[in-house]
Amino acid sequence: MGFTAKTGSRGLFIASTGQHIGKTTTSLGLFSGLLKRASRTAFIKPVGQEHVDVGAGVRVDKDSILFRLQFDLQDSWEAMSPVLFPRGFTRDYIDGTVETGSLEQKIVAAYRSLQVQADWVLAEGTGHVGVGSIADLDNARVAQLLGTPMVMIASGGLGSAFDSLALNKYACDRLNVPIAGVILNRVLPEKREMIIDYMGRALGRWGVPLLGAIPYDTILGHPCMDDFERLFEAPILTGETHRYRHFDQVRLVATSNEVYEQHMEPRQLTITPARREDIIETTLVKLDEARRSGMDPEPLPGMILTGRYEPDEAVLRRLAAADVPMIYAPVNTFVAMQMISRHTAKIRVEDTEKVSRAIHLVETHVDLDALMDRVDAVV
Repeated sequence: MGFTAKTGSRGLFIASTGQHIGKTTTSLGLFSGLLKRASRTAFIKPVGQEHVDVGAGVRVDKDSILFRLQFDLQDSWEAMSPVLFPRGFTRDYIDGTVETGSLEQKIVAAYRSLQVQADWVLAEGTGHVGVGSIADLDNARVAQLLGTPMVMIASGGLGSAFDSLALNKYACDRLNVPIAGVILNRVLPEKREMIIDYMGRALGRWGVPLLGAIPYDTILGHPCMDDFERLFEAPILTGETHRYRHFDQVRLVATSNEVYEQHMEPRQLTITPARREDIIETTLVKLDEARRSGMDPEPLPGMILTGRYEPDEAVLRRLAAADVPMIYAPVNTFVAMQMISRHTAKIRVEDTEKVSRAIHLVETHVDLDALMDRVDAVV
């Protein structure tokens, strides 16, 4: 069985049924709610994949950085992010150059160090329950090591969501990891009451409660300029102070200027070739009109200019003077739109609007008191 953490403070392991389900945003709200009920609350990412160098050669999972900065946590990086799976890790494991036992000891030691000082420890998993199984450190195994029940985050549907939950539940059942409850994320508002009813009854067959159904929120789903900068690996050339600006819609413009003008909306991200100076001019004129009318306090649009040719200096000066955030991506317009449509933005502590929104949505749509009682019942 390996090493198992002893029960001291209460712990909770958060996993999802797949990638990009909203595990981190949900964990933010759960952690905030726990802090309001138990001031000594700690966070751990037992196994991380995406890491950042925080100095002195120390590499830390990015979610640990997010939680430490957002909640002003004082625990050590070693405790909050004990094990990383860097690129090439799985090959090293299969080659026999990495030994699971030492990694298990490291995870359990980190968790125990947090238990000593905290009333609650929230552990965030990596992806679905089976992620890490190639190295015998999947999420179910880690939850077993820590002795924590699991909360599963699933996408906000019904049939397909339940199927995904069933697959992940089997992995937990194999190791006798109890499931404290399920939280549905990104539930369409018009279907929310129906889904709560039917999913609650379906989960009742397992004896597992539905703890909440978080409605779909456009702010959490929309990337900001900083996300596009990372996606295209291209700097924000103008309006750099608006790097965390969110837009109501993204529009690819390959039509005439007249059509664009008729359908342009405030707070719109426009994707168009850098040589379409007519589109750029219309955008600036509409922005000026909106600002002078005063009807919309934040009418600022954004632009991603594309194509082989860079925007000329006159265009850059005009966009900079209007403080419009703009990126030049040296790809054609349709490729740029494809990249954006396939991209899933990750939440970062600097994006205060998203962080605050995520916390609010979880705290108002998840029964945290029922979750805490459930943890006591299943441990």
